[in-house]
Amino acid sequence: MKAYERLLKYVAVHTTSDENAEKVPSTDRQFDLANLLVCEMKDLGIEDAAVNENCYVMGHIPATKGCENAPKIGFIAHLDTAPDASGKDVHPVVHENYNGEDVEIGNGLKLTTSMFPHLPGLKGRTLITTDGTTLLGADDKSGISIIMTMAERLRDEKIPHGKVCIAFTPDEEIGHGARLLDLDKFGADFAYTIDGGQENEIEYENFNASKAVFKIKGISVHPGDAKNKMINAALVACEISSMLPAAETPAHTEGREGFYHLTDISGDVENAEIDYIVRDHDAALFEAKKNTLKMIEKTLNEKYGEGTVVLTLTDQYRNMIEKIKPHMHIVETARKCITAQGLNAANVPIRGGTDGAQLSHRGLPCPNLGTAGYAFHGPYEHITAEGMDTMVNVICDIVKSYSSGS
Repeated sequence: MKAYERLLKYVAVHTTSDENAEKVPSTDRQFDLANLLVCEMKDLGIEDAAVNENCYVMGHIPATKGCENAPKIGFIAHLDTAPDASGKDVHPVVHENYNGEDVEIGNGLKLTTSMFPHLPGLKGRTLITTDGTTLLGADDKSGISIIMTMAERLRDEKIPHGKVCIAFTPDEEIGHGARLLDLDKFGADFAYTIDGGQENEIEYENFNASKAVFKIKGISVHPGDAKNKMINAALVACEISSMLPAAETPAHTEGREGFYHLTDISGDVENAEIDYIVRDHDAALFEAKKNTLKMIEKTLNEKYGEGTVVLTLTDQYRNMIEKIKPHMHIVETARKCITAQGLNAANVPIRGGTDGAQLSHRGLPCPNLGTAGYAFHGPYEHITAEGMDTMVNVICDIVKSYSSGS
């Protein structure tokens, strides 16, 4: 079965995660896809395939004869789709022999070459889009499809290989995906997440990340008698925003440049809350950003009275590069296999995070590879069948490269 055929089947399963839930998985519907995958894995001969109570799917393909001493390689993708757009009742549209021009996708939406300059380069391919009403779910059901197709090829083409470890995790989109993965049971020496963008991308740098929440306690009195008495919590929230660098927002930064991103603001005179996510690739600059927030808290409490502003900082994930550098053979092997497909391998710093960041800091070096998808998390999401085929070739070649145990 082709990888894209698997994708068309998997996207029909509603697996959106819920960032407000306090359980793992955050949504029980992720078990629907997990159970489907366990059955398919067993059909592929992965005898120990299973899903646990937290919706982590795991299975192992034993080494072939003569490759028992080869490194044990892991491949990981995630089950959930982002809550940014609806993942229910997904109806993918297949555009065969795409002409490389603007294309109507439905619901009044259009993929345009002005918005997506890469589209002409996809001319002649089988383009898969949404119908304009939901996201597609290629993030990361394309990664799942690529890994499953690799497993089928290893079996059918009798490709020599060391032990291959496969895992599909829940709740990656809300930052929980790798936390409960049993690394001892997984058993890989190193791994790759298949959760990126274009086929030529290798990602082993990501943001250091933290969540910042300011809670503000105001003093409400009648506005006619408020002079020197009222503290308007909502206005203090606005003041916090004004104290941050106007240019250090997602709309004004790129590459390795960090930012403060205002994600939510609410409140009234008595109580208000303003929430940020803080990001930077550079560890020192990341700490400086958090110190700026602490200074804002201190300054406003000195101005309005102690306890007016309470800041809570929660670190979310860290840059994986420090954990990848001692194991750069993982990156170089991927680079070689991507180049063998006629592509120019590119190191792309992730302006976000992946399961691989958490896993690398837990002791499993885990860079991220592409899925051939674009414009994730919304109705403009699209991917090509040929791009997915390329990624199947890449990860099969990675397995072959390590098959001798060298």
